Amino acid sequence: MNSYLNELFNLEGKVAVVIGAGGHLCSEMARGFARAGCAVAVLDLRLEKAKAVEDELRAAGFDRVMSLAIDVAKKQEHLDALAQVLSTFGQVDILVNGAGINGPTPFLELTLEEWYAILDSQLTGAFLGCQVFGGYMVEWGRGSIINISSASAGPPLSKAFTYSVAKAGIKNLTQNLGREWGTKGVRVNALRPGFFPTEWNRKNFITPEREAAILGHTPMARYGEPSELIGATLWLASDAAGFVTGAEIAVDGGFSCMTI
Repeated sequence: MNSYLNELFNLEGKVAVVIGAGGHLCSEMARGFARAGCAVAVLDLRLEKAKAVEDELRAAGFDRVMSLAIDVAKKQEHLDALAQVLSTFGQVDILVNGAGINGPTPFLELTLEEWYAILDSQLTGAFLGCQVFGGYMVEWGRGSIINISSASAGPPLSKAFTYSVAKAGIKNLTQNLGREWGTKGVRVNALRPGFFPTEWNRKNFITPEREAAILGHTPMARYGEPSELIGATLWLASDAAGFVTGAEIAVDGGFSCMTI
């Protein structure tokens, strides 16, 4: 049985690029790929955050790891990152598009600067990641892209107007590319996390009343732990998900199936 499972989900020797890997969820995905036998490129706008994840992985005995800074709204930085990963590891098999910021500004107070900043970090970043790394994969004839959607992709969450718009766009982009590249050997899917709050989320979004509403709408009545995304992440990256593309996989404790 172990041999069967290893063959089915085997990622040994694959190369995973995780964009936004200095953050709360994607850093755990980077750890998961390393533990699964992948070489991992840890990319983040904040090089110090990416380097901290690299250092942690190296200290744990994983030596096929690198860290790079990237501004996901700039195409040339994606092109440069792809070139550096190929120079170091020789290939790219897996891409996670997980960069992005959020903001709690009330709708009528939103500025264009904040609107564009959030859209650029979320939607433009995912678009460029798919275009650059996905273009390489299409040319190579294989690959798996995992975009990070959200419970806010639809219906939208309150207090996260621009973020919700961006996540809805990421879901649509994922479906479009799943259709577009269905015969190209490249699968494009999205993870739809529920509530995995960071300290920033708790400070800026989650009042006691809002927490009660969130947990009351979540059948499991708790928040998720970042490690609970890893099973779905590794599955989507592996050949076990070979007939899965254009899908949005909810990992949300049942939030998306709840009404009253």
